[in-house]
Amino acid sequence: MSAPPALLEVDKLHVHFRLHEGWGLGRRGVLRAVDGVGFTIAEGETLGLVGESGCGKSTLGRAVLRLVGVTAGKVRFAGNDVLKLSARRMRSFRRHMQIIFQDPFGSLNPRLTVLDIVGEAMLVHGLVRSNAAMEERVRELLDKVGLPEDALRRYPHEFSGGQRQRIAIARALALSPRFIVADEPLAALDVSIQTQIVNLLRSLQRELGLSFLFIGHDLRMIEYLADRVAVMYVGRFVELASKRELFDRPLHPYTRSLLAAVPVPDPERGRRRIVLAGDAPDPIDPPEGCRFHPRCPEVMAECMKDIPPLEEVRPGHWVACVRARDADSAV
Repeated sequence: MSAPPALLEVDKLHVHFRLHEGWGLGRRGVLRAVDGVGFTIAEGETLGLVGESGCGKSTLGRAVLRLVGVTAGKVRFAGNDVLKLSARRMRSFRRHMQIIFQDPFGSLNPRLTVLDIVGEAMLVHGLVRSNAAMEERVRELLDKVGLPEDALRRYPHEFSGGQRQRIAIARALALSPRFIVADEPLAALDVSIQTQIVNLLRSLQRELGLSFLFIGHDLRMIEYLADRVAVMYVGRFVELASKRELFDRPLHPYTRSLLAAVPVPDPERGRRRIVLAGDAPDPIDPPEGCRFHPRCPEVMAECMKDIPPLEEVRPGHWVACVRARDADSAV
């Protein structure tokens, strides 16, 4: 069976920030937040994106939506070259590509009611012709995300964190998008609320045929929600595979260390922890060769010379590791 056509195609994407001493870092340089990343997302698919804080996950998600400047590379959405669209065309194009931010309070305007927060974009894009039509559509969206009708006239501070995130989801759905970047939407929520939000997103995806780039730290939630998973380390992908393949047969040492840190509910089984030395390297001055080699428990001399390319070592399973050339022995 052939793979479904890609809705989103990202190729060799680079996002670099030139730093100046006045930025408070005390030095100049180029911060390589995203450094040559490529992937695709099919219609109705969820790609999970994981990695340590500061690895470039959020920057990648925002770059795909052109919310931050792109240094080099290509982003194609439904056949359109997003990076070449004029500002005017991009403004109208944004209705198809939306984002759910991490902080459900900071991303909502405290001076607006829920009606205005969710409905404003409909008026801007001309999807409704009157305030009455906007209100009716907002009521439908609130019902869809599990909020009561009386939420319509209330303000963000009157809701809990989970309810505010539901408002943010309703806002993202207001323009009937095809693709949503969910930028760590669970990070600021209690564990019990996280499950509710994940179930809501999964239900909405099935109902509306949405595609997601789901960015997160919780590998259990990623395993539940995603179809494929990409592992990012200091601006680059080190592994990309189907969910089942990656969780059952991880090939990169960094991926294995992340999975080994996930708690196991059975105390008699447990997992052998993999302790990594030190912290992730400085993205302004990354090490030569593989960026993971200073912390890798399986490092070889070859790892310190050249940056390993992301190679397909098994069908649909991509790894950036010299040891993964012999995939079976690396498991």
